[in-house]
Amino acid sequence: MLHKIDWYIIKKFLGTFFYAIALIICISIVFDISEKIDDFMSKDVSVKSIVFDYYINFVPYFANLFSGLFTFIAVIYFTSKLAYNTEIIAILSSGVSFKRLMRPYLVGATVIALFSYLLGNYVIPPANKKRIDFTNMINPKKAPNEKNIHRQIEPGVFVYMSAYNASNDVGYKFTIEKFAERKLISKLSADYIKWDREKKKWVIHDYNIRTIDGYTEKITQGSEKDTTLNMLPEDYQVVSNVVETMTLPMLNKSIETLKLRGVNTIDYEIEKHKRRSGPFSAFILTIIGVSLASRKIKGGIGFHLGLGLLLSFSYILFMQVTTVFATSDLLAPWLAMWIPNLVYGGLAFYLYRRAAK
Repeated sequence: MLHKIDWYIIKKFLGTFFYAIALIICISIVFDISEKIDDFMSKDVSVKSIVFDYYINFVPYFANLFSGLFTFIAVIYFTSKLAYNTEIIAILSSGVSFKRLMRPYLVGATVIALFSYLLGNYVIPPANKKRIDFTNMINPKKAPNEKNIHRQIEPGVFVYMSAYNASNDVGYKFTIEKFAERKLISKLSADYIKWDREKKKWVIHDYNIRTIDGYTEKITQGSEKDTTLNMLPEDYQVVSNVVETMTLPMLNKSIETLKLRGVNTIDYEIEKHKRRSGPFSAFILTIIGVSLASRKIKGGIGFHLGLGLLLSFSYILFMQVTTVFATSDLLAPWLAMWIPNLVYGGLAFYLYRRAAK
């Protein structure tokens, strides 16, 4: 059960956290407006669109981005104040163990972890899509072309293209091969394939089809042919930050689909495991923060805050380093995303054992 002192600590913890997040978001918005004001004015974008299409979706993204950092700062700041007002000493002197003192902190960390998990997996992705679409509208970028494409679109069905032009939905030097029991039964080759936006179908141009049945072979040629394939133009458009626009169910489905097609899914898996490991860091950083700030030391609150910022940024840096290792295929994505939590979890256990009892 939670008692009056527990609710006091929880309110202090969450109040400081949300106040710090609100403050950094306000500062970020001011700097972002000053940076993008020329783009807003040159594109003649309405104030309503700027507020509701961009900044309303900007807020949850940055709130979640800084949640780990400000969890740590919030714990360090208000726990240091409790310690220097001798409130921690009074609590421990009344017979409350340090383990029991951690309970309201962990309740607060649970609230922040759930907040971060729900935001990161279900709220932020659709908000990111609107934010990125708005950014692309005021600052459009030419869609890059994909080259040397080799994918499996269905079990036993493989497609090849030398290049795909995303601006006009055309794939060049197109080939599709069908296999049954590891034997080639059909092969279609064409000069190019184009997506018909009205019919919602692919149109194959200047093609020939080889149909193989045992030792017999039939060849069919033609100039144009409509066909339905298990692929869409969006599958070949190189979109930046696309993983940030997917909810967790969409992300899992995309990973399965891309694996079937033989596409590299490293970025998708990194994002998936980052969304899982990120909220868990709230517990680790909370334990470290309480263990450091619960005793008086020379240097006061300023020293605690400085040490807290140092550890926070070292955690973020460590996460970036392991992400690079995962991107380079030197570490499995799940391991790369969880290593910082494992290392700092060990540090949290060590500091907890040495904290004032």
